[in-house]
Amino acid sequence: MNLILFEPPEATRPLPRADPRARHLLDVLRRREGDTFDAGLVNGPRGKGTLTAIGSEALTLTFAWGDLPPPLPDLTLLIGLPRPQTARDLLRDATTLGVAALHFVATEKSERNYAHSTLWTTGEWRRHVLAGAAQAFDTRLPAVTWDRPLAAALAALPASSVRLALDNYEASTSFGKCNPIGYTASENVPPVVLAFGPERGWGREDRQLLRAHGFALVQLGPRPLRTETAVVAAVALLKAQPGLG
Repeated sequence: MNLILFEPPEATRPLPRADPRARHLLDVLRRREGDTFDAGLVNGPRGKGTLTAIGSEALTLTFAWGDLPPPLPDLTLLIGLPRPQTARDLLRDATTLGVAALHFVATEKSERNYAHSTLWTTGEWRRHVLAGAAQAFDTRLPAVTWDRPLAAALAALPASSVRLALDNYEASTSFGKCNPIGYTASENVPPVVLAFGPERGWGREDRQLLRAHGFALVQLGPRPLRTETAVVAAVALLKAQPGLG
């Protein structure tokens, strides 16, 4: 944890010693009474925490909050609902890279039962988002959904967004050899949406929907990639362009 995150109500009460954050403070950071550490309020400011007392059952903490971190880049990911372990990696890594929204959607070839995984039904997904934000030394969390079909997610996108869908089979443009946005650092970059198919790729009706909603099909090269690899590679390439870092 590069930043230890707390929900706002947690900042005013003792932290149980069984909490992973308490164990991290004591066993990894080796903080003792009077020591400080980097802390943040979820979707709020960053600052310094002080370990004021170590009890047998809980730690007593105080905080001095500073400024809010910068807003998240206006980048939305649409991802065909993957298997739960892949989704866990995506939740963590996409949050670390910095995106405004992660929408996992039902597509023609996605396994519908994945939406009923305990990852989603128990709220476990939020733990992975928090881990990604803590890694990135950020407090801001992306919006996350997993219960909509592709068509509904497309209908809810901002009207003025740049829209790119990764596709190995019908793409005519290489993502890495073009400037898909075409903006310079001095211009206001519009919202950007990147769409990724599920592990088995887009279906014919998916592609029709994407094209009907203004998506250009692009590809990362001839080698098929795992979904989690494609997401990290595409977001990294996109964020290397002016205005989206």
